[in-house]
Amino acid sequence: MLEDPTFWVAIAFAAFVILAGKPVTRAVFGALDARAERIRAEIEEAQALREEAQKTLAEYKRKQRDALKEAEAILDHAKVEAARLGEQAVRDLEATLERREQAALEKIAQAEAQALQEVRDQAIEMALAATAKLISDNLDQGRADRMVDRAIRDLAGKLH
Repeated sequence: MLEDPTFWVAIAFAAFVILAGKPVTRAVFGALDARAERIRAEIEEAQALREEAQKTLAEYKRKQRDALKEAEAILDHAKVEAARLGEQAVRDLEATLERREQAALEKIAQAEAQALQEVRDQAIEMALAATAKLISDNLDQGRADRMVDRAIRDLAGKLH
């Protein structure tokens, strides 16, 4: 057996495989370990990114809820303000209408007073004209002269 060349070839081959296999095995296992480590790092990074994305999503959902609450509060405030402004506008309109009604009533009263004064003035003018006509028709010249003289005499007493 020690003299058989096949035996020595088998021993040489086994020695070669053992000696060459260790570095190759180390290299293969090292490459596999490195790849496994790289994959593990990528998985951890993906998990970290996923957690960060979930945190960001939760934060944006919270911000969205807060924004909706704020929008509802603004809308409620706007409704209250609109109602208040509507009520104020109604009060202002009523006050304006009341002032205009009062002004119209005052103008009507002034117009009535002016019309009444004009009627009185016309009545006085007509009475004076009628009196003058009656006096001129019924009064002779002598009697008119006596009345004028008496009025002139009484004038001094009426002025003082």
